[in-house]
Parts: sequence; C-alpha cells; structure tokens
Amino acid sequence: MRIRMSAACIIIPARYESTRYPGKPLVPLKGVTGTCRSLLERVLIAARRAADAVDISGIHVATDDDRIAAEAGRLGAQVIMTDSACLNGTERVAQAVARAGITDEIIVNLQGDAPLTPPAFVASLVQAMRANPAYQVATPVLRCSPEALENFLADRRAGRVGATTVVSDLAGRALYFSKEVIPYTGGQALRDVPVFHHVGLYAYRQTALRAYTDTGMTPLERIEGLEQLRFLETGQKVAAIEVEADGADFWELNNPTDVPLIEAYLARMGMD
Repeated sequence: MRIRMSAACIIIPARYESTRYPGKPLVPLKGVTGTCRSLLERVLIAARRAADAVDISGIHVATDDDRIAAEAGRLGAQVIMTDSACLNGTERVAQAVARAGITDEIIVNLQGDAPLTPPAFVASLVQAMRANPAYQVATPVLRCSPEALENFLADRRAGRVGATTVVSDLAGRALYFSKEVIPYTGGQALRDVPVFHHVGLYAYRQTALRAYTDTGMTPLERIEGLEQLRFLETGQKVAAIEVEADGADFWELNNPTDVPLIEAYLARMGMD
C-alpha cells in the first residue's frame, strides 16, 4: 500500500511597514558580481531552490502592499493580498491560506528577511513534519559558529535588536525564544555552552494555524516581539529541528546595518 505524502507549500509573508526597516522587502542587495536584486527576489530564489530539494506544491507571496505585490508579480510569483492589520508573519500566512483556499496539510512560512536560507533547512523541516504526524509546529535551530555568536553579541552591545536565540528541552522541544543571547554563557567557550540561532522559518499544520489566529497576542509575545512565543504561551509544543549549515553562512536582514553583512555573505558564497 502506498503511503500518502503530506502536501506542503511555501508562503513568504512580506510587509512594507517594518518597524525597524521600512520598505525592507524592496531593498537591493548586491551579489558576488555586483548584480543588485531586491530582498524579496533573493528570498524567492531561496524558496525555489528549496522547492527543488523537497516536494513543494507551490510558492506564494503574502503581502498587504501594492509595491511588494508588483515586485512579486514581476518575479513571476503567486501573490495573495492580506490585511495590514495582521500582527505578524504567522497571522499573515494564516490569512493567506484562508483567502486563497490553500488545502496543503503543511504550510511553510519562509520569512521575507531570510535570503540566505539553505534549501536543506526547508527540506529538513518538511521531512520532520511528514515523518512525525504529532508535530503541529516545527522550526529549525542552528548551532552558532563563533562568528555568528560575535555578531549576536555585537548587536546587543550596540543596542540593536537583531536575530533570535532559542533553548530547547532534552526531547528537542523549544522552551523559550529570545532577542537576548540565551543561555547565559558566563564566558564559557562556545563548545561547552552551545548557543542556538533560531532560523526564521516555520512549518505548521493547518489546525495549528487556525488555533493561532483564534488567540490574541500573548504577554511574552508582546514583550519580546516574537510571534512564536504565542504557541508556547498557549501550551502548543514547538519542535526545534537542529540543522547544519554545511559551510553556508546564515543571517537575516533585521536592520540596515545587516545589508553589508549579507552582501559579504553572498559574495563569500559565490551567489549573484
């Protein structure tokens, strides 16, 4: 008997009015030869590479802005218009699923500020969800390299809100996510106290998405500004899937200061 494989699609939530970096999806990023592509185009490239690595039914851009919709259309992406009232990317993805009548069991949220996402990260997440029917929400976590950890700490020293770290229990379920560097290392070497970077990528089952939108913003979600904390605060387990970068660099575009850093990574990885 053939076992049915759960269908999965990718949705990229992208909004123009970012608090830290307005217009971020349209920011140009130079590749190794100096070719400029918008952040949205580079995220779409990452999504299409991921679709080649694991069976994906479709890629959609969910936005509330005509300028982003026009750029997505220019790039040949399927666009789903959503409300500006969506509080975060997960709410935008959930609304896009409902409005477009998407029926895939697994919905992948590839956030619109993560152009360096390796295809293997998406593949690992989808495969974990397909292999474990009990998983309702899953997200990748990446052990920090010394360089990445220093980037985290540099952001904190400069008073910038940067990337997110996560701590998990022994069963691989997320205990907490924070914009601070957790756990507190006390100056111990990285090899002794691992710090895990939370990768801006989620996979949800439709039931989990619907439950999420039925709940208002929760206290810790509001304080940290991290949408995934709503799942934890309402008792939903989030599987933290450890992934390997395999020599690739990973960083999200959170602030204008991240542009030269990401461009340097694109050059180092030979990406145009």
